[in-house]
Amino acid sequence: MQLTRITLVLAMAGILSACQSVSTTKGGAVGANRSQNMSALVSSAELEAQANQSYQQLVRDAQARGLLNRDPSQAARVRAIANRLIPQTKVFRDDLGSWKWEVNVLTKNELNAWCMPGGKIMFYSGIIEQLQLTDDEIAAIMGHEMAHALREHSRERASDAATQNLLFSGVSILTGGKYDNAIGVAQEGTKYLWTLPNSREHEAEADRMGVELAARAGYNPQAAVNVWRKMQAKNGGGTPEFMSTHPSAESRIADLTAQIAKVQPLYQAALAEQKTKPVQKTTSTKNKAK
Repeated sequence: MQLTRITLVLAMAGILSACQSVSTTKGGAVGANRSQNMSALVSSAELEAQANQSYQQLVRDAQARGLLNRDPSQAARVRAIANRLIPQTKVFRDDLGSWKWEVNVLTKNELNAWCMPGGKIMFYSGIIEQLQLTDDEIAAIMGHEMAHALREHSRERASDAATQNLLFSGVSILTGGKYDNAIGVAQEGTKYLWTLPNSREHEAEADRMGVELAARAGYNPQAAVNVWRKMQAKNGGGTPEFMSTHPSAESRIADLTAQIAKVQPLYQAALAEQKTKPVQKTTSTKNKAK
């Protein structure tokens, strides 16, 4: 038993030492370069491969059910917005050469959209139609979701979870389960003192990066505030902020307003550039799903 405990302690020490403090993105105008703790056990390549596999399965299932890009004009509209946003990602990262961006619209009556690691984007028709989104508002939502992928928030959460699980499991084994009740209390405390605040921090980062991506692409960053006001009106009351993985609507709008002031000159510059250049077609997004 003593040898098992020593082995466990050494394994825990080795795994914890494998955590690295990194910043996955450059700061941009909004300063998105916070240090993140990333475990070597959770690799970007692995998450991107898993995301691609899941995304392709979802695409196949949706195609089989006639739910993928059912409205060609709607799909073309969303892809055109993505094609303007994707080139702007270089302000935060210049190492995305392996990303094969894909953008599709799923006919589903939900207020949802997401971007997986590796640039796999899905918009739900429900969020476009129920909120009657303008192009600027679609860009705000898409920029937010792209930012989660650029910042590797899923990898950061997986790294945190792996570290926490290892520590709590190790303590339980080393103490022979004598303090499992106390560990349960500690885990609940970790949820409110670490996990949820970190998730809210991720949401705030995605908001900030999203408005910069939109502004640089020539979309009005003020639309981000409009989106969350629409969401607030649609959802009514919400969970108290300290119990939620998302900031309260009031906190979110206040922070967005401050960030919009920072990126407004970028938006004006993008508009001026658009007036002097002819519109060019791009092929940034994979367009195999018809």
